[in-house]
Amino acid sequence: MQQFASDNQAGICPEALEYLLKSNDSGHASSYGDDAWTQRVCDRMRDLFQTDCEVFFVFNGTAANSLALASLCQSYHSVICHELAHIETDECGGPEFFSNGSKLLTAKGENGKLTADAIEALVTKRADIHYPRPKVVSITQSTEVGTVYCVEEIRAIAAIAKRRQLRVHMDGARFANAVASLNVHPSEITWRAGVDVLCFGGTKNGLPVGEVVVFFDKALAEDFAYRVKQAGQLASKMRFISAPWLGLLDNDVWLRNARHANAMAQLLHQRLRDIPGVRVLYEPQSNAVFADLPKQAADAMRAGGWKFYQFIGAGGCRLMCAWDTQPQTVERFAAELRGLCLA
Repeated sequence: MQQFASDNQAGICPEALEYLLKSNDSGHASSYGDDAWTQRVCDRMRDLFQTDCEVFFVFNGTAANSLALASLCQSYHSVICHELAHIETDECGGPEFFSNGSKLLTAKGENGKLTADAIEALVTKRADIHYPRPKVVSITQSTEVGTVYCVEEIRAIAAIAKRRQLRVHMDGARFANAVASLNVHPSEITWRAGVDVLCFGGTKNGLPVGEVVVFFDKALAEDFAYRVKQAGQLASKMRFISAPWLGLLDNDVWLRNARHANAMAQLLHQRLRDIPGVRVLYEPQSNAVFADLPKQAADAMRAGGWKFYQFIGAGGCRLMCAWDTQPQTVERFAAELRGLCLA
């Protein structure tokens, strides 16, 4: 039974699994990333983004974000982010821990997005020595409520960041879904728009495990390998994290998977929006649908075996679609919900 609680619940896509098995069947390989598979993926990432960048592999998104931000901050600095950002709400203080105390400064913003004005307000709020000095702006793409920053929004944020001498970090746990939604080249919403470092998520897009940290400003990656090692994120058998990425990168499977997940979210949105008592909270732009469901209906759906979260985002039920979500799963969920709401 497929579920809507998280795109983490989906399995490995066939193409990624194929490369995982290939890397296993190829005999012994050098450890800790000094293997041909890992080097090949790093080169493919540079080709993908059309720039010379530094590429690192870690096990999960919390490590990717926390270590990336720690590389951009000193302990007396601060990171500006949206109040719903994953680094604020769901990483157990990881960014603060790995940076030895850099404070997160949160701002409100419609549709889960930071704005240039909100950043400016926080940067200029205080300038005395008693206040942690803003050093980084972190944006989530796609956002925690399923919306997407367009190219112009990212450029505006990066412009104010550069003017205020701030670095720009992008939490891209669902970066593929954002690229698919915008139908732009990945470079257009990263380094060409002013992003310094991207945490590129693969787990939610069909990989078994593993995220990539991409430094577009290579100078910022100095000693990052040591951070990865110290944090327990340096895989000894790195090829089993890196090689499956080739399955996503070949023939743009990463985009195909994201487009499918986005399409399933659109289908779910279409089926939910006219059910009596159901209110969709945001126009879905990626692979998430947020909706207020009548409590009795939501409870009955859970009792019937469906799983979805209500504590993520700004309220409502979060329904996540994955690379393997089937249309019949969407239709079944919507039909059962409709029946309960009409009962």
